[in-house]
Amino acid sequence: MNAPTALNLPQPQTLDPQALRDFETLARIAREEAGLVIPPEKAAMVFSRVSKRLRALGISDRSVYCKMLESRDETAERRQLVSALTTNVTSFFREPHHFDTLKEAILPELTGRARAGERVRIWSAGCSTGPEPYSIAMAVFEKCPEALDLDIKILATDIDPAALATARSGSYSSSQVSAISEDRRRLFFRKPDASTHGSECAQVSDRLTGLISFRELNLLASWPMKFKFDVIFCRNVVIYFDRETQNALWPRFAQACRPGGYLFVGHSERLDDDSLPHFRSVGTTTYQRTNTN
Repeated sequence: MNAPTALNLPQPQTLDPQALRDFETLARIAREEAGLVIPPEKAAMVFSRVSKRLRALGISDRSVYCKMLESRDETAERRQLVSALTTNVTSFFREPHHFDTLKEAILPELTGRARAGERVRIWSAGCSTGPEPYSIAMAVFEKCPEALDLDIKILATDIDPAALATARSGSYSSSQVSAISEDRRRLFFRKPDASTHGSECAQVSDRLTGLISFRELNLLASWPMKFKFDVIFCRNVVIYFDRETQNALWPRFAQACRPGGYLFVGHSERLDDDSLPHFRSVGTTTYQRTNTN
């Protein structure tokens, strides 16, 4: 999460009793809903972001909002709270070594299997506003131009419906795509209708959107997918979870990944020792599923 943006907001050591109760309520609900662990030093950031929800709802008292969240009927608003508290920091081809590994070491085998009639599935877990799954799709097309004619699919999931709406739109600012090579922009992006998106936007091509399915998914809830994935990207997601939650997630990813498949995690994330029987390290924050059950 980002640091507080309003320095004049109360810090934990100066919180009055009611403000402290409000913070504890908000932090508890965020943990119950999405596994987020928010330390007290983030109180200023939490209040800053929650204030936007108060304005949107026309509520002037933060404590009233906290009481509202406690209602069983406020599932949608609890989702809005999680959306407000999560930081969707992402970019195209972020942590490029993962995409180098995907393109040069993994996709040749996977595309060969797809050409032989087999199914290939890739999961972007915590896809945020979409640059990660679109980057994966670009890498796939660069290795397999006929990917749309084969049984290759990318599932992109996130807990944040607002982030998913941006991802589905496939529209990005010029600054967001500026780091993408000119060749890739020419192949995979087009200028959208200026009356709808503005003249300074770039629109992902239909080729990319045709390869990706976007779905809302809370990683702490049940996973409806019945098939196993060949590649899973779950990067810079579990850093928001406590160690116990992380330790519970890695075996679930192991069950969702076929033997020999791959798991990419974020630059500050590591699998714990208990998960290593299911995965072996094969590169920087890159793991391969073993045959161990």
